[in-house]
Amino acid sequence: MAEPLKGNVLLVDDDPAVAKVLGALLAQAGLTVHTAKNGAEALTLLGQKPIDVVLSDVRMPGMSGLELLSEVTRLFPEVPIVLMTAHGTVPMAVEAMKAGAADFVLKPFDREEILFTVRKALLRAQGEAERPTLKTSTFVGDSTAMGQVEALLTRAASGTATVLLRGESGTGKELAAKALHDASPRHAGPFVKLHCAALPETLLESELFGYEKGAFTGAATRKPGRVELAGGGTLFLDEIGDITPHVQVKLLRLLQEREFERLGGTQTLKVDVRFVAATHRPLEEMVKKGEFREDLFYRLNVVPVWLPPLRARPEDIEPLARHFLEVHAKANGRQPFTLTPDALQALRSQPWPGNVRQLQNFMERLVVLSDGPTLTGEDVARELARQPGLMPLPAPSAPSSPLAPAAPAGATGSESKTLDSQRRETERQALLDALKRAGDNRTLAARLLGISRRTLYNKLEEHGLV
Repeated sequence: MAEPLKGNVLLVDDDPAVAKVLGALLAQAGLTVHTAKNGAEALTLLGQKPIDVVLSDVRMPGMSGLELLSEVTRLFPEVPIVLMTAHGTVPMAVEAMKAGAADFVLKPFDREEILFTVRKALLRAQGEAERPTLKTSTFVGDSTAMGQVEALLTRAASGTATVLLRGESGTGKELAAKALHDASPRHAGPFVKLHCAALPETLLESELFGYEKGAFTGAATRKPGRVELAGGGTLFLDEIGDITPHVQVKLLRLLQEREFERLGGTQTLKVDVRFVAATHRPLEEMVKKGEFREDLFYRLNVVPVWLPPLRARPEDIEPLARHFLEVHAKANGRQPFTLTPDALQALRSQPWPGNVRQLQNFMERLVVLSDGPTLTGEDVARELARQPGLMPLPAPSAPSSPLAPAAPAGATGSESKTLDSQRRETERQALLDALKRAGDNRTLAARLLGISRRTLYNKLEEHGLV
């Protein structure tokens, strides 16, 4: 018996009968179901509820499902959306996947098919909840290191060789993959991405290669995989170092022969796809330990591109910070911000272990939590003190009074705070500030704090703020 599903699903359909029947099915499977009659109502609920997956009809009056997909991808990038249609075709699937859909199902749908699809989307949501992506469309910065990366990507774009993007998390590997596709002769074709670490082996294989009707429980119709959907374009395999040996074997054949079979199928399919892979893991060490196939590594590592961490290009911190200030000021309806010299110095002094992604989130918090329009070193120091993984700036020491006796080394009492109590107090205040600045919009508050909405709800409950 399948394990009960857990999570919050937003069901968007203008047909009350469909919403009632499908809502009951999802609730019976263990899910918490929220319903909306149209796209506008769905966007409002997304800002108020901790939604894990959106399940939307394509054809609706007003905002269509594809238009809703565009808005969800822009405003709530961590929430996967599954589209339902009675007019589903492979071209529509390609259009939906290019626009960012997690999956699609055909009406009338089979019970096992819809639950199987929702389960995959929930697993994706859990795998990517703490994985915000860069919102810029081009590289920012004039460092020599990034200039070399751009030059290498430009040269690689004109060919069809497989590219392996290496580097720490947050350095912009997905951004580089999209830039490579956009600069290639395949730019008019689909750019399809698959996060390999978000799915277990069985689901990853079906997502990659697709499946035939009856291939397994829940496979009520034939379904094209990401390889098939990326035909004529680019397939981006993120976190390729996390795939299992079984999938490694099948992927090796795909890279060598450019052919595959759907799960449960016997027909060999040829495919015209440009492969781009990315990982932050040390593949060479994994090869030595027998955790990653050596022949697959060489097939992937045809054109290796290393993206440098932010600490290796400190000269890019200032242009990146100014860029993110401009982007987030516009997005939040704020007037332009300026950075004082001491604010810039404070930003440059940080190691930024989360790289560009962490700097981006930090600048968004500054935009929303500061009064502006001038951001000072004091503003930066205040937010640094609330940010895990960053170093708070040392506060200026107050002159000691000769009349004030020093506290004994072993002093205890109500005046003495433990480190844990101070941390909790600071964390609680950061939550309150974010909620206030976000106008109680919890999705926006989570983005300001650089955490997922699920983590925000857990923290609110922990501090009694629900």
